[in-house]
Amino acid sequence: QVQLVESGGGLVQPGGSLRLSCAASGFTLDYDAIGWFRQVPGKEREGVSCISSHDGNTYYTDSVKGRFTISRDNASDTVYLQMNSLTPEDPAVYFCATDTAALCKDSYDLQVYLYDFWGQGTQVTVSS
Repeated sequence: QVQLVESGGGLVQPGGSLRLSCAASGFTLDYDAIGWFRQVPGKEREGVSCISSHDGNTYYTDSVKGRFTISRDNASDTVYLQMNSLTPEDPAVYFCATDTAALCKDSYDLQVYLYDFWGQGTQVTVSS
């Protein structure tokens, strides 16, 4: 079965950390850029970060720069999102998705419509 599976979400206190994983099943991520997105009820899905396929270039939306780190392990077809210094503005359902062409050099590469295969999401909650 071809799917993307996110994991690692949960409840964390403000200032805490979580590491999200996005694992591919039934296909390889070697040739895809991977984006992380998040969505809260009543709001549009927001691009958080992406990592390109060919050179590992990364891009982050301004609100997470310096706090989140995206990385990939092609050997295990897994992409990670390390989230540090979490704030009450970070809670959402976090999704990963694939795109064959994103270069991950600017905000254009975090447009939702560019990504064509999505996981089911993992919930992140930040609360004391």
